[in-house]
Amino acid sequence: MNEASQEKDRLRKEILKRRMALSSQEVQKASEAVAERIRALSEWKNAWCVLMYWPIKNEIDTVPLLQELWDRGSVALLPRCRPNQPGFMDLCACAGMDDLQTGAYNILEPAAKCPLCEESGEPFIPDLALVPAVAFDGLGYRLGFGGGYYDRVLALPEMDEAVTIGLCYEFQRLETMPTNAWDEPVQGVCTERELKWFR
Repeated sequence: MNEASQEKDRLRKEILKRRMALSSQEVQKASEAVAERIRALSEWKNAWCVLMYWPIKNEIDTVPLLQELWDRGSVALLPRCRPNQPGFMDLCACAGMDDLQTGAYNILEPAAKCPLCEESGEPFIPDLALVPAVAFDGLGYRLGFGGGYYDRVLALPEMDEAVTIGLCYEFQRLETMPTNAWDEPVQGVCTERELKWFR
């Protein structure tokens, strides 16, 4: 493991330990503050197609926002890990909780019946993408779990038109951290304290 990988691993363990120590009340309070900032954006209000994530391990809770998309009839996309292809996810349209099942890493993901975006008859062009991470740096680069899943998604040409926003707690924002050539930054990061744009 090279020096950059060692530093990423150290940061990952340190920040995940702090995040896992949050109480349910702390998670809820911060998540509500983040959700209010997202709801205030024209990019959210006008979005027809939004890439979301299902929260795990005390991540910022996106379930209320996901429910809003379902309630207003917008297209909600969630990732589904490809069987036997580590590091790759397919984006699938789902219409409600009944469309979700426990998948890879015990994360709720779209069931097999949910269409892949490219098969759904609609162009896969999210207006907005809300992205998780272990940490974000001062330029919008993200530290994930090390599998490259979201780097591959954010690099898709279909994502060129999407507004990409990372969701995290304030303590997950770092000034600098090691990056690789294939790392894909987000355009903004939203915490319980502020929404900062990099674009």
